[in-house]
Amino acid sequence: MASTIISGNYLRASREPRYSITFVLPLLLLYEGLAALLSHSALAGVRNGADVLLKTLFAAVGGGRVGVTAFGMVLLVWGAALVLQDVRRHPGRLSPRVLGLMMAESVVYAAIFGTVVANLTSLLLSGSLAVVQTEATGFGGLPLGTQLVVSLGAGLYEELLFRVLLVSALMWIGGRLGLGRKGRIGAAITLSALIFSAFHYVGPFGDTLTLPSFTFRAVAGMLLSGLYVARGFGIAAWTHALYDVGIALAW
Repeated sequence: MASTIISGNYLRASREPRYSITFVLPLLLLYEGLAALLSHSALAGVRNGADVLLKTLFAAVGGGRVGVTAFGMVLLVWGAALVLQDVRRHPGRLSPRVLGLMMAESVVYAAIFGTVVANLTSLLLSGSLAVVQTEATGFGGLPLGTQLVVSLGAGLYEELLFRVLLVSALMWIGGRLGLGRKGRIGAAITLSALIFSAFHYVGPFGDTLTLPSFTFRAVAGMLLSGLYVARGFGIAAWTHALYDVGIALAW
């Protein structure tokens, strides 16, 4: 039974919306709870940039707090609809073992993520690994609580924005342009990674642009986009969040 779950059944089930969305719910509650405690605002204070961007768009259309509430409702209805549709296709209870394996898988990916990205970046730039790691990590002396909120939000909202929405949109556009499946995936992963990296240098709190840091984040974006395509939103979100939390605690 265990070997079956770990193989084909697990790989299929863990990508399904009922598992992926359920798996992300604790991350959402942690982020929103900590952000509310530290900032007391849905748009200002301690918030991840992707979170602020998405909510600001809704606030501009819906008028301040009404727009932010609408954003939350859209996420809730969208997630619930995906789960209900999936449950109709795959009736039965959620397996705690599958959720546990998803967390174990995310922990493993998060543990090796930084080393893999740093080594790939160093190879691309033919530079020192130590320089790459120094340029591409750190939170600029922010308090630990702020770092944790930003880290959790990165896993949740950056994966929602740059993987679920952007990668999916780019793959759809690629299909309309006549690209085959591999071409659509490759183009979507590459373009979304470049946009993801550039996003970190925009706005008053953006980082200082350097080639090592931009390349590091672009490589990270490619790996996260590939992980999203291969393993789904839940595992990509937790991998990103756990990696960033680890960096925050280490620094």
